[in-house]
Amino acid sequence: MEELVIRDADVVDGSGGHSYRADVVVDGGRIVSIVKEAADAGCQRPKARRELDAEGLVLAPGFIDMHAHSDLALLRDPDHSAKAAQGVTLEVLGQDGLSYAPVDDRTLGEVRRAIAGWNGPGDDIDFDWRSVGEYLDRLDRGIAVNAAYLIPQGTVRALVVGWEDRAATPAELDRMRRLVAEGMEQGAVGMSSGLTYTPGMYARGAELTELCRVVASYGGYYCPHHRSYGAGALEAYEEVVALTREADCPLHLAHATMNFGVNKGRAPALLSLLDDALDAGADISLDTYPYTPGCTTLVALLPSWASEGGPEETLRRLADEETAERVRHHLEVTGSDGCHGVPVEWETIEISGVGDPALSGYVGRTVLESARERGGSPWTVARELLLKDRLAPTILQHVGHEENVRAIMRHRVHTGGSDGILQGAKPHPRAYGTFPHYLGHYVRELGVLSLEECVAHLTARPAARLRLPDRGLVREGYRADLVLFDPATVAAGSTFAEPRTLPTGIPYVLVDGRFVIEDGRRTDVLAGRAVRRTPR
Repeated sequence: MEELVIRDADVVDGSGGHSYRADVVVDGGRIVSIVKEAADAGCQRPKARRELDAEGLVLAPGFIDMHAHSDLALLRDPDHSAKAAQGVTLEVLGQDGLSYAPVDDRTLGEVRRAIAGWNGPGDDIDFDWRSVGEYLDRLDRGIAVNAAYLIPQGTVRALVVGWEDRAATPAELDRMRRLVAEGMEQGAVGMSSGLTYTPGMYARGAELTELCRVVASYGGYYCPHHRSYGAGALEAYEEVVALTREADCPLHLAHATMNFGVNKGRAPALLSLLDDALDAGADISLDTYPYTPGCTTLVALLPSWASEGGPEETLRRLADEETAERVRHHLEVTGSDGCHGVPVEWETIEISGVGDPALSGYVGRTVLESARERGGSPWTVARELLLKDRLAPTILQHVGHEENVRAIMRHRVHTGGSDGILQGAKPHPRAYGTFPHYLGHYVRELGVLSLEECVAHLTARPAARLRLPDRGLVREGYRADLVLFDPATVAAGSTFAEPRTLPTGIPYVLVDGRFVIEDGRRTDVLAGRAVRRTPR
Protein backbone atom coordinates (compact mmCIF):
# COMPACT_ATOMS: atom_id res chain seq x y z
CA MET A 1 0.00 0.00 0.00
CA GLU A 2 1.22 3.52 -0.83
CA GLU A 3 2.46 5.85 1.86
CA LEU A 4 0.11 8.85 1.58
CA VAL A 5 -3.05 10.01 -0.14
CA ILE A 6 -3.93 13.71 -0.08
CA ARG A 7 -7.72 13.75 -0.34
CA ASP A 8 -10.02 16.28 -1.98
CA ALA A 9 -7.34 18.86 -2.71
CA ASP A 10 -7.88 21.78 -5.07
CA VAL A 11 -4.90 21.11 -7.31
CA VAL A 12 -3.19 24.12 -8.88
CA ASP A 13 -0.64 22.10 -10.78
CA GLY A 14 1.86 24.77 -11.85
CA SER A 15 0.97 24.72 -15.55
CA GLY A 16 -1.11 27.89 -15.36
CA GLY A 17 -4.25 25.94 -16.23
CA HIS A 18 -7.45 25.81 -14.22
CA SER A 19 -7.47 24.10 -10.85
CA TYR A 20 -9.18 20.77 -10.35
CA ARG A 21 -10.26 18.64 -7.41
CA ALA A 22 -8.37 15.39 -6.92
CA ASP A 23 -6.90 12.77 -4.65
CA VAL A 24 -3.10 12.73 -5.01
CA VAL A 25 -1.15 9.64 -3.99
CA VAL A 26 2.49 9.84 -2.89
CA ASP A 27 4.91 6.95 -2.47
CA GLY A 28 8.69 6.63 -2.49
CA GLY A 29 9.15 10.37 -2.73
CA ARG A 30 7.10 10.73 -5.92
CA ILE A 31 3.55 11.37 -7.05
CA VAL A 32 2.34 7.95 -8.14
CA SER A 33 -1.27 8.73 -9.10
CA ILE A 34 -3.74 11.59 -9.41
CA VAL A 35 -7.43 10.67 -9.30
CA LYS A 36 -9.55 13.64 -10.38
CA GLU A 37 -13.01 14.25 -8.93
CA ALA A 38 -12.78 10.85 -7.27
CA ALA A 39 -15.84 11.11 -5.06
CA ASP A 40 -18.17 12.55 -7.72
CA ALA A 41 -17.09 10.10 -10.40
CA GLY A 42 -18.14 7.17 -8.26
CA CYS A 43 -14.85 5.36 -8.86
CA GLN A 44 -12.80 3.54 -6.30
CA ARG A 45 -10.93 6.07 -4.21
CA PRO A 46 -7.23 5.44 -3.70
CA LYS A 47 -6.09 4.21 -0.32
CA ALA A 48 -2.80 4.59 1.54
CA ARG A 49 -1.27 4.02 4.93
CA ARG A 50 -1.94 7.68 5.75
CA GLU A 51 -4.78 9.87 4.54
CA LEU A 52 -4.64 13.67 4.71
CA ASP A 53 -7.91 15.57 4.37
CA ALA A 54 -7.13 18.58 2.16
CA GLU A 55 -10.67 19.95 1.95
CA GLY A 56 -10.43 23.72 1.38
CA LEU A 57 -6.69 23.64 0.70
CA VAL A 58 -4.80 24.24 -2.52
CA LEU A 59 -2.21 21.61 -3.43
CA ALA A 60 0.62 23.04 -5.53
CA PRO A 61 4.18 22.13 -6.40
CA GLY A 62 6.70 23.32 -3.84
CA PHE A 63 7.90 26.84 -4.48
CA ILE A 64 11.34 27.44 -6.00
CA ASP A 65 13.30 30.39 -4.64
CA MET A 66 15.36 31.48 -7.62
CA HIS A 67 17.51 33.89 -5.61
CA ALA A 68 18.48 32.72 -2.12
CA HIS A 69 21.31 33.58 0.25
CA SER A 70 21.07 30.45 2.41
CA ASP A 71 24.54 29.17 1.49
CA LEU A 72 25.56 28.81 5.15
CA ALA A 73 22.12 29.00 6.77
CA LEU A 74 21.17 25.58 5.40
CA LEU A 75 24.21 24.12 7.16
CA ARG A 76 23.94 26.21 10.31
CA ASP A 77 20.18 25.94 10.96
CA PRO A 78 18.60 22.54 10.35
CA ASP A 79 15.18 24.03 11.13
CA HIS A 80 15.33 26.65 8.35
CA SER A 81 11.71 27.61 8.89
CA ALA A 82 12.42 30.93 7.22
CA LYS A 83 12.02 29.14 3.91
CA ALA A 84 10.33 25.82 4.73
CA ALA A 85 7.35 27.54 6.34
CA GLN A 86 6.80 29.57 3.15
CA GLY A 87 6.36 26.42 1.09
CA VAL A 88 9.82 26.69 -0.47
CA THR A 89 11.16 23.25 -1.38
CA LEU A 90 14.16 24.34 -3.50
CA GLU A 91 16.54 27.30 -3.23
CA VAL A 92 19.14 28.48 -5.75
CA LEU A 93 22.37 29.44 -3.96
CA GLY A 94 25.70 30.95 -5.05
CA GLN A 95 24.11 34.26 -5.97
CA ASP A 96 25.50 37.68 -6.89
CA GLY A 97 28.90 36.34 -7.84
CA LEU A 98 30.14 35.61 -4.31
CA SER A 99 29.95 32.35 -2.42
CA TYR A 100 32.12 29.67 -0.88
CA ALA A 101 33.14 27.40 -3.78
CA PRO A 102 35.40 27.07 -5.64
CA VAL A 103 37.99 28.46 -3.22
CA ASP A 104 41.42 27.87 -1.77
CA ASP A 105 42.42 28.75 1.78
CA ARG A 106 43.24 32.35 0.85
CA THR A 107 40.08 33.16 -1.05
CA LEU A 108 37.86 31.36 1.46
CA GLY A 109 38.99 33.78 4.16
CA GLU A 110 38.57 36.76 1.85
CA VAL A 111 35.09 35.75 0.75
CA ARG A 112 33.99 35.03 4.30
CA ARG A 113 34.93 38.58 5.27
CA ALA A 114 33.47 40.14 2.14
CA ILE A 115 30.00 38.64 2.54
CA ALA A 116 29.77 38.31 6.31
CA GLY A 117 26.82 40.69 6.06
CA TRP A 118 24.94 38.22 3.87
CA ASN A 119 25.71 34.97 5.66
CA GLY A 120 27.48 35.76 8.94
CA PRO A 121 31.21 35.26 9.48
CA GLY A 122 30.88 31.47 9.43
CA ASP A 123 32.78 30.88 12.65
CA ASP A 124 30.25 28.14 13.47
CA ILE A 125 30.73 26.32 10.16
CA ASP A 126 33.25 23.59 9.39
CA PHE A 127 34.41 24.62 5.92
CA ASP A 128 35.43 21.11 4.95
CA TRP A 129 35.01 21.74 1.21
CA ARG A 130 36.87 23.71 -1.44
CA SER A 131 35.31 22.67 -4.76
CA VAL A 132 31.74 23.04 -6.02
CA GLY A 133 31.28 19.26 -5.92
CA GLU A 134 32.48 19.05 -2.33
CA TYR A 135 30.04 21.79 -1.28
CA LEU A 136 27.16 19.95 -2.97
CA ASP A 137 28.26 16.74 -1.23
CA ARG A 138 28.09 18.62 2.07
CA LEU A 139 24.49 19.60 1.31
CA ASP A 140 23.73 15.96 0.56
CA ARG A 141 24.27 15.05 4.21
CA GLY A 142 20.78 16.42 4.83
CA ILE A 143 19.24 19.88 4.78
CA ALA A 144 15.75 21.30 5.34
CA VAL A 145 14.95 21.95 1.66
CA ASN A 146 16.63 21.18 -1.64
CA ALA A 147 19.31 23.46 -3.05
CA ALA A 148 20.92 24.14 -6.43
CA TYR A 149 24.14 26.10 -6.90
CA LEU A 150 25.44 28.77 -9.26
CA ILE A 151 29.19 29.13 -9.76
CA PRO A 152 30.02 32.60 -8.37
CA GLN A 153 32.03 34.48 -11.00
CA GLY A 154 33.43 36.96 -8.47
CA THR A 155 34.78 34.14 -6.32
CA VAL A 156 36.35 32.52 -9.40
CA ARG A 157 37.96 35.84 -10.30
CA ALA A 158 39.27 36.31 -6.76
CA LEU A 159 40.82 32.84 -6.91
CA VAL A 160 42.56 33.45 -10.24
CA VAL A 161 43.09 37.22 -10.63
CA GLY A 162 42.65 38.51 -7.09
CA TRP A 163 40.76 41.63 -6.08
CA GLU A 164 42.50 44.04 -8.47
CA ASP A 165 40.74 46.19 -11.05
CA ARG A 166 42.40 44.96 -14.23
CA ALA A 167 41.74 42.75 -17.20
CA ALA A 168 42.53 39.07 -16.87
CA THR A 169 45.53 37.81 -18.82
CA PRO A 170 44.93 35.08 -21.44
CA ALA A 171 46.36 32.49 -19.04
CA GLU A 172 44.11 33.70 -16.23
CA LEU A 173 41.06 33.62 -18.48
CA ASP A 174 41.91 30.04 -19.46
CA ARG A 175 42.10 29.06 -15.80
CA MET A 176 38.77 30.73 -15.05
CA ARG A 177 37.22 28.83 -17.96
CA ARG A 178 38.54 25.58 -16.50
CA LEU A 179 37.17 26.39 -13.05
CA VAL A 180 33.74 27.18 -14.47
CA ALA A 181 33.80 23.97 -16.51
CA GLU A 182 34.77 21.95 -13.44
CA GLY A 183 31.96 23.51 -11.42
CA MET A 184 29.44 22.71 -14.13
CA GLU A 185 30.73 19.14 -14.41
CA GLN A 186 30.34 18.78 -10.64
CA GLY A 187 26.67 19.77 -10.77
CA ALA A 188 26.26 23.57 -10.77
CA VAL A 189 23.24 24.82 -12.73
CA GLY A 190 24.90 27.96 -14.04
CA MET A 191 27.01 30.97 -13.12
CA SER A 192 26.19 34.15 -11.23
CA SER A 193 27.83 37.58 -11.18
CA GLY A 194 27.71 40.57 -8.88
CA LEU A 195 28.64 43.38 -11.22
CA THR A 196 28.33 46.06 -8.55
CA TYR A 197 30.38 43.96 -6.10
CA THR A 198 34.13 43.49 -6.08
CA PRO A 199 35.92 41.68 -7.59
CA GLY A 200 33.29 40.50 -10.07
CA MET A 201 32.60 44.05 -11.21
CA TYR A 202 36.15 44.31 -12.56
CA ALA A 203 35.39 41.81 -15.33
CA ARG A 204 34.89 43.36 -18.75
CA GLY A 205 32.16 42.22 -21.07
CA ALA A 206 34.47 40.10 -23.22
CA GLU A 207 35.63 38.15 -20.16
CA LEU A 208 32.05 37.50 -19.07
CA THR A 209 31.13 36.42 -22.59
CA GLU A 210 33.88 33.81 -22.65
CA LEU A 211 32.79 32.37 -19.30
CA CYS A 212 29.17 32.32 -20.49
CA ARG A 213 30.23 30.26 -23.50
CA VAL A 214 31.49 27.60 -21.09
CA VAL A 215 28.28 27.72 -19.05
CA ALA A 216 26.17 27.36 -22.19
CA SER A 217 28.19 24.37 -23.40
CA TYR A 218 27.03 22.49 -20.30
CA GLY A 219 23.39 23.53 -20.59
CA GLY A 220 23.55 26.09 -17.77
CA TYR A 221 22.42 29.70 -17.52
CA TYR A 222 23.95 33.04 -16.55
CA CYS A 223 22.43 34.92 -13.60
CA PRO A 224 23.90 38.43 -13.26
CA HIS A 225 23.32 41.10 -10.69
CA HIS A 226 24.14 43.59 -13.41
CA ARG A 227 26.12 46.83 -13.28
CA SER A 228 23.36 49.25 -12.29
CA TYR A 229 19.82 49.24 -10.97
CA GLY A 230 19.84 53.05 -10.90
CA ALA A 231 21.16 55.71 -13.28
CA GLY A 232 22.50 53.20 -15.80
CA ALA A 233 19.91 50.46 -15.36
CA LEU A 234 18.72 50.09 -18.95
CA GLU A 235 22.28 50.17 -20.29
CA ALA A 236 23.24 47.49 -17.75
CA TYR A 237 20.35 45.28 -18.85
CA GLU A 238 21.33 45.83 -22.48
CA GLU A 239 24.91 44.74 -21.73
CA VAL A 240 23.96 41.36 -20.26
CA VAL A 241 21.33 40.70 -22.93
CA ALA A 242 23.89 41.39 -25.66
CA LEU A 243 26.75 39.37 -24.17
CA THR A 244 24.59 36.31 -23.47
CA ARG A 245 23.20 36.45 -26.99
CA GLU A 246 26.77 36.54 -28.32
CA ALA A 247 27.66 33.59 -26.10
CA ASP A 248 24.42 31.77 -26.96
CA CYS A 249 23.82 31.38 -23.22
CA PRO A 250 20.43 31.51 -21.47
CA LEU A 251 20.02 34.59 -19.27
CA HIS A 252 18.23 34.87 -15.93
CA LEU A 253 18.08 38.39 -14.52
CA ALA A 254 18.50 38.48 -10.75
CA HIS A 255 16.08 40.64 -8.72
CA ALA A 256 15.07 42.51 -11.87
CA THR A 257 14.05 45.92 -10.61
CA MET A 258 14.08 49.56 -11.70
CA ASN A 259 14.98 51.54 -8.59
CA PHE A 260 15.83 55.07 -7.41
CA GLY A 261 14.07 58.26 -8.44
CA VAL A 262 15.56 58.20 -11.95
CA ASN A 263 13.60 55.02 -12.74
CA LYS A 264 10.18 55.82 -11.32
CA GLY A 265 7.60 54.48 -13.77
CA ARG A 266 10.24 53.08 -16.15
CA ALA A 267 9.46 49.37 -15.87
CA PRO A 268 7.78 49.43 -19.33
CA ALA A 269 11.09 50.46 -20.90
CA LEU A 270 12.79 47.41 -19.35
CA LEU A 271 9.99 45.07 -20.38
CA SER A 272 10.05 46.42 -23.93
CA LEU A 273 13.79 45.70 -24.11
CA LEU A 274 13.21 42.15 -22.91
CA ASP A 275 10.23 41.56 -25.23
CA ASP A 276 12.25 42.68 -28.24
CA ALA A 277 15.06 40.27 -27.29
CA LEU A 278 12.64 37.42 -26.60
CA ASP A 279 10.85 37.95 -29.91
CA ALA A 280 14.25 37.85 -31.63
CA GLY A 281 14.95 34.42 -30.12
CA ALA A 282 16.77 35.20 -26.86
CA ASP A 283 16.34 32.80 -23.93
CA ILE A 284 15.62 35.09 -20.97
CA SER A 285 13.91 34.79 -17.59
CA LEU A 286 13.96 36.92 -14.46
CA ASP A 287 13.05 36.89 -10.79
CA THR A 288 11.72 39.53 -8.42
CA TYR A 289 10.70 39.88 -4.79
CA PRO A 290 7.30 41.52 -4.07
CA TYR A 291 8.54 44.50 -2.05
CA THR A 292 9.86 47.98 -2.86
CA PRO A 293 12.97 48.26 -0.61
CA GLY A 294 16.19 46.52 -1.56
CA CYS A 295 18.73 44.95 0.76
CA THR A 296 22.50 44.69 0.61
CA THR A 297 25.60 45.52 2.65
CA LEU A 298 26.65 49.04 3.58
CA VAL A 299 30.10 48.53 2.08
CA ALA A 300 28.51 47.71 -1.29
CA LEU A 301 27.61 51.40 -1.69
CA LEU A 302 31.26 52.46 -1.85
CA PRO A 303 32.90 53.27 -5.18
CA SER A 304 34.62 50.26 -6.71
CA TRP A 305 38.09 51.77 -6.39
CA ALA A 306 37.64 51.91 -2.61
CA SER A 307 37.17 48.15 -2.46
CA GLU A 308 39.95 47.17 -4.84
CA GLY A 309 42.36 44.71 -3.24
CA GLY A 310 39.84 43.11 -0.89
CA PRO A 311 38.31 43.79 2.53
CA GLU A 312 41.52 44.70 4.35
CA GLU A 313 42.43 47.29 1.74
CA THR A 314 38.92 48.74 1.99
CA LEU A 315 39.32 49.15 5.75
CA ARG A 316 42.72 50.77 5.30
CA ARG A 317 41.29 53.34 2.89
CA LEU A 318 38.39 54.12 5.21
CA ALA A 319 40.80 54.70 8.08
CA ASP A 320 42.79 57.26 6.07
CA GLU A 321 41.23 60.73 6.38
CA GLU A 322 42.15 61.98 2.91
CA THR A 323 41.02 58.80 1.15
CA ALA A 324 37.83 58.64 3.21
CA GLU A 325 36.98 62.17 2.05
CA ARG A 326 37.33 61.02 -1.57
CA VAL A 327 34.96 58.15 -0.82
CA ARG A 328 32.45 60.58 0.69
CA HIS A 329 32.61 62.84 -2.36
CA HIS A 330 31.93 59.93 -4.70
CA LEU A 331 29.04 58.75 -2.54
CA GLU A 332 27.34 62.05 -1.84
CA VAL A 333 28.21 64.22 -4.84
CA THR A 334 29.11 62.34 -8.01
CA GLY A 335 27.22 59.10 -7.34
CA SER A 336 29.37 56.00 -6.89
CA ASP A 337 29.13 52.92 -9.07
CA GLY A 338 28.48 50.95 -5.88
CA CYS A 339 25.36 53.07 -5.36
CA HIS A 340 24.28 52.52 -8.97
CA GLY A 341 25.51 55.90 -10.21
CA VAL A 342 23.11 57.84 -7.97
CA PRO A 343 24.25 60.15 -5.13
CA VAL A 344 23.38 58.40 -1.90
CA GLU A 345 20.27 59.58 -0.04
CA TRP A 346 21.07 58.74 3.56
CA GLU A 347 17.40 58.98 4.57
CA THR A 348 16.74 55.87 2.45
CA ILE A 349 19.56 53.77 3.99
CA GLU A 350 18.32 51.84 7.04
CA ILE A 351 20.76 49.70 9.03
CA SER A 352 19.24 46.23 9.26
CA GLY A 353 22.03 44.29 10.96
CA VAL A 354 25.49 44.53 12.52
CA GLY A 355 28.08 41.95 13.41
CA ASP A 356 29.07 43.51 16.73
CA PRO A 357 26.21 43.55 19.28
CA ALA A 358 27.68 46.72 20.80
CA LEU A 359 26.56 48.55 17.67
CA SER A 360 22.96 47.34 17.80
CA GLY A 361 21.70 50.85 18.59
CA TYR A 362 22.07 51.70 14.91
CA VAL A 363 19.75 48.89 13.78
CA GLY A 364 16.29 49.95 12.63
CA ARG A 365 17.35 53.55 12.04
CA THR A 366 18.36 55.27 8.85
CA VAL A 367 21.87 56.63 8.65
CA LEU A 368 20.41 60.14 8.59
CA GLU A 369 18.40 59.49 11.78
CA SER A 370 21.48 58.18 13.60
CA ALA A 371 23.49 61.18 12.44
CA ARG A 372 20.90 63.58 13.82
CA GLU A 373 20.76 61.70 17.13
CA ARG A 374 24.54 61.83 17.46
CA GLY A 375 25.02 65.35 16.16
CA GLY A 376 27.30 64.32 13.29
CA SER A 377 27.12 63.93 9.54
CA PRO A 378 25.63 60.84 7.86
CA TRP A 379 29.01 59.99 6.31
CA THR A 380 30.67 60.12 9.72
CA VAL A 381 28.11 57.59 11.00
CA ALA A 382 28.46 55.31 7.98
CA ARG A 383 32.25 55.40 8.07
CA GLU A 384 32.35 54.70 11.81
CA LEU A 385 30.02 51.73 11.38
CA LEU A 386 32.07 50.25 8.56
CA LEU A 387 35.30 50.57 10.52
CA LYS A 388 34.02 49.39 13.91
CA ASP A 389 32.01 46.51 12.44
CA ARG A 390 34.69 45.58 9.87
CA LEU A 391 32.38 45.99 6.86
CA ALA A 392 29.67 43.72 8.34
CA PRO A 393 26.60 46.06 8.48
CA THR A 394 23.65 45.21 6.28
CA ILE A 395 21.13 47.74 5.04
CA LEU A 396 17.64 48.16 3.67
CA GLN A 397 17.55 50.59 0.74
CA HIS A 398 14.16 52.28 0.45
CA VAL A 399 14.49 53.19 -3.23
CA GLY A 400 11.86 51.09 -5.05
CA HIS A 401 8.57 51.91 -6.79
CA GLU A 402 5.36 49.91 -6.42
CA GLU A 403 4.22 50.45 -10.01
CA ASN A 404 7.50 48.98 -11.26
CA VAL A 405 7.19 45.98 -8.92
CA ARG A 406 3.68 45.18 -10.18
CA ALA A 407 4.50 45.64 -13.86
CA ILE A 408 7.54 43.36 -13.77
CA MET A 409 5.79 40.57 -11.83
CA ARG A 410 3.17 40.33 -14.58
CA HIS A 411 5.75 39.62 -17.27
CA ARG A 412 5.67 36.36 -19.24
CA VAL A 413 9.14 35.23 -18.06
CA HIS A 414 8.83 36.29 -14.41
CA THR A 415 9.68 33.96 -11.51
CA GLY A 416 9.91 34.49 -7.75
CA GLY A 417 13.07 35.02 -5.75
CA SER A 418 13.35 36.17 -2.15
CA ASP A 419 16.91 37.55 -2.25
CA GLY A 420 16.53 36.78 1.44
CA ILE A 421 19.41 37.75 3.71
CA LEU A 422 18.81 35.90 6.98
CA GLN A 423 21.45 37.75 9.00
CA GLY A 424 21.02 40.81 11.18
CA ALA A 425 18.67 41.88 13.92
CA LYS A 426 16.19 43.35 11.47
CA PRO A 427 16.46 41.62 8.10
CA HIS A 428 14.28 42.45 5.12
CA PRO A 429 10.87 40.75 5.57
CA ARG A 430 11.22 39.20 2.13
CA ALA A 431 13.48 36.55 3.67
CA TYR A 432 10.53 35.13 5.64
CA GLY A 433 7.62 36.37 3.55
CA THR A 434 8.16 36.49 -0.21
CA PHE A 435 6.04 33.54 -1.33
CA PRO A 436 3.00 33.96 0.95
CA HIS A 437 3.15 37.71 0.20
CA TYR A 438 2.73 36.94 -3.49
CA LEU A 439 -0.23 34.65 -2.76
CA GLY A 440 -1.91 36.74 -0.07
CA HIS A 441 -1.28 40.33 -1.08
CA TYR A 442 -0.75 40.33 -4.84
CA VAL A 443 -3.16 37.47 -5.71
CA ARG A 444 -5.98 37.53 -3.15
CA GLU A 445 -6.00 41.19 -2.10
CA LEU A 446 -4.91 43.04 -5.24
CA GLY A 447 -5.59 40.59 -8.07
CA VAL A 448 -2.37 41.53 -9.85
CA LEU A 449 -2.00 37.84 -10.78
CA SER A 450 -4.52 35.01 -10.75
CA LEU A 451 -3.78 32.16 -8.37
CA GLU A 452 -3.00 29.81 -11.27
CA GLU A 453 -0.66 32.35 -12.89
CA CYS A 454 1.17 33.06 -9.66
CA VAL A 455 1.73 29.39 -8.83
CA ALA A 456 3.16 28.87 -12.34
CA HIS A 457 5.55 31.79 -11.76
CA LEU A 458 6.75 30.21 -8.51
CA THR A 459 7.00 26.57 -9.67
CA ALA A 460 6.98 25.40 -13.29
CA ARG A 461 8.74 28.43 -14.75
CA PRO A 462 11.75 28.25 -12.43
CA ALA A 463 11.88 24.46 -12.82
CA ALA A 464 12.06 24.94 -16.59
CA ARG A 465 14.89 27.46 -16.22
CA LEU A 466 16.76 24.97 -13.99
CA ARG A 467 16.06 22.21 -16.54
CA LEU A 468 14.52 19.95 -13.90
CA PRO A 469 12.55 17.23 -15.68
CA ASP A 470 10.57 16.02 -12.65
CA ARG A 471 9.86 19.09 -10.52
CA GLY A 472 7.66 22.16 -10.74
CA LEU A 473 4.38 20.46 -11.63
CA VAL A 474 1.84 18.22 -9.92
CA ARG A 475 2.19 15.29 -12.32
CA GLU A 476 2.38 11.54 -11.97
CA GLY A 477 6.01 10.47 -11.71
CA TYR A 478 7.17 13.88 -10.49
CA ARG A 479 8.97 14.48 -7.21
CA ALA A 480 6.61 14.92 -4.28
CA ASP A 481 7.88 18.38 -3.37
CA LEU A 482 4.51 19.86 -2.51
CA VAL A 483 2.81 22.63 -0.56
CA LEU A 484 -0.75 22.82 0.78
CA PHE A 485 -2.10 26.27 1.59
CA ASP A 486 -5.39 27.96 2.37
CA PRO A 487 -6.01 30.54 -0.37
CA ALA A 488 -8.35 32.48 1.93
CA THR A 489 -5.82 33.00 4.71
CA VAL A 490 -2.31 32.56 3.29
CA ALA A 491 -0.25 35.64 4.13
CA ALA A 492 3.21 36.76 5.09
CA GLY A 493 3.60 37.21 8.82
CA SER A 494 6.87 39.08 8.44
CA THR A 495 6.84 42.86 8.46
CA PHE A 496 9.53 45.52 8.54
CA ALA A 497 8.88 45.86 12.28
CA GLU A 498 8.77 42.08 12.94
CA PRO A 499 10.69 40.53 10.04
CA ARG A 500 11.11 37.01 11.45
CA THR A 501 7.41 36.26 11.95
CA LEU A 502 6.40 33.09 10.09
CA PRO A 503 3.56 33.07 7.54
CA THR A 504 0.00 31.92 8.08
CA GLY A 505 -2.18 29.63 6.00
CA ILE A 506 0.49 27.08 4.95
CA PRO A 507 -0.17 24.00 7.12
CA TYR A 508 1.71 21.36 5.09
CA VAL A 509 4.93 21.25 3.09
CA LEU A 510 6.51 18.08 1.73
CA VAL A 511 10.05 17.58 0.46
CA ASP A 512 10.66 14.27 -1.30
CA GLY A 513 7.29 13.07 -0.03
CA ARG A 514 8.13 13.74 3.63
CA PHE A 515 6.50 16.38 5.79
CA VAL A 516 8.87 19.21 6.71
CA ILE A 517 5.88 21.32 7.81
CA GLU A 518 2.98 19.45 9.40
CA ASP A 519 -0.07 21.08 10.98
CA GLY A 520 1.77 24.39 10.61
CA ARG A 521 4.83 23.30 12.59
CA ARG A 522 8.34 22.35 11.53
CA THR A 523 9.13 18.66 11.88
CA ASP A 524 12.65 17.27 12.36
CA VAL A 525 12.79 15.94 8.79
CA LEU A 526 15.89 16.82 6.74
CA ALA A 527 14.82 15.57 3.32
CA GLY A 528 16.57 18.23 1.25
CA ARG A 529 19.55 17.44 -0.96
CA ALA A 530 21.69 19.10 -3.59
CA VAL A 531 19.93 19.31 -6.95
CA ARG A 532 22.58 18.97 -9.60
CA ARG A 533 22.46 20.14 -13.20
CA THR A 534 20.71 17.73 -15.52
CA PRO A 535 23.13 16.73 -18.31
CA ARG A 536 22.09 17.60 -21.84
